[in-house]
Amino acid sequence: MEAGTIVRWLKSEGDAVAKGEPLFELDTDKVTQEVEAETEGVLLKIVVSSGEADVGTTVAVIGSQGEDVSALVQDGNGAAPAAAPPEAEPKEEKTPTAEAPSDTPPQGEPATSEAAAASTVTPPASGERVKASPLARRIARERGLDLSALTGTGPDGRIIAEDVEKAAAAPAAPIAAAAPSAAVGEVEVVELTSVRRTIARRLTEAWQAPVFQLSVTVDASELVATREQLVELLREGEMKPTVSDILTRLVASALMRHHPVNAHFVDGKIHRYPSANVGIAVATPNGLVVPVIREADRKSIQEIAAVRADLVSRARDGKLKVADLEDGTFTISNLGMYDIEQFIAVLNPPQVAILAVGSIEDRPRVFDGELDIAPTMTMTITCDHRAIDGSEGAEFLRTLKSLVESPALAL
Repeated sequence: MEAGTIVRWLKSEGDAVAKGEPLFELDTDKVTQEVEAETEGVLLKIVVSSGEADVGTTVAVIGSQGEDVSALVQDGNGAAPAAAPPEAEPKEEKTPTAEAPSDTPPQGEPATSEAAAASTVTPPASGERVKASPLARRIARERGLDLSALTGTGPDGRIIAEDVEKAAAAPAAPIAAAAPSAAVGEVEVVELTSVRRTIARRLTEAWQAPVFQLSVTVDASELVATREQLVELLREGEMKPTVSDILTRLVASALMRHHPVNAHFVDGKIHRYPSANVGIAVATPNGLVVPVIREADRKSIQEIAAVRADLVSRARDGKLKVADLEDGTFTISNLGMYDIEQFIAVLNPPQVAILAVGSIEDRPRVFDGELDIAPTMTMTITCDHRAIDGSEGAEFLRTLKSLVESPALAL
């Protein structure tokens, strides 16, 4: 994370705050979360009232009642502390999750011809460094735009990601406006949230990896029976396990037997992990998120069910924290509840594999030379060929198939 967007303050200047008390809401590239006070005292000054701010920027000052903080801030418009060093050049992004785009477009308006005109003003004096966020600089490099020709709408005139995106979209605006309207009604223009922008960016990056897919159809009879037995043994107040909970535990067990699949590919190196931190793809109103069940290989199915229920509930309520989404080593995407029989999931970098799980349905099969009907399920693994060979992916999938058809083998 290199930057975040302050959505709103939960405290006002002059309010007393306690250590651990929520101060403001911060929108990152993954979640919107409350930031807590690191110390107790009085909120003497709010330096950045809203908008994008880089990591390390002073956004407020907490001190004693009546304390003079004028020396700590230049002014009240969001400027950085006077003692802050000059802004360093942004480092090259090492993982797809490094930046946090803003979720609040300036003035809430789409790019127009007026906005385009405002984005091409007199450039700063020769030799003067352009104030811009790391994300804005990266987008400008990718789209071949000159930052010195743009006007920033961020704090203290800083150029933020939306300014660059508007400038890039501006040339197409007159053409779209001049086109005759052939459709009935109005076109709905939906601004991307920070989560949706992150999904678009990261999945585009995922397509750059050379991937392959492997599929297998398994007999899910024992998987379904195991779930029913666990439900029967539940005590009052315990969370009812789902098929996905059992599958998470089986996947974790298979990962511990095939460490090449439980890995990240980062900067040309493979990082293999000793524990299975299994991410679960969850659909939310704001887009897809992947909260992580840590050390799933060491948890019981009942423990996994409890953690999963908490994560999914908070994900759909927008209450996840950044820590809930970090350190995943493998991801499961299950669309069985939507009656999808089989699909291919897109890689979740820097992870080197992701499992797509389809619905469990009664299908015909041949068993011991006899035609039979049994509940079956199709699983498809997508692998990054830079880190995993086809044989390694196949061996993992074969092990997982054995565990699904005989869950007791995972014990």
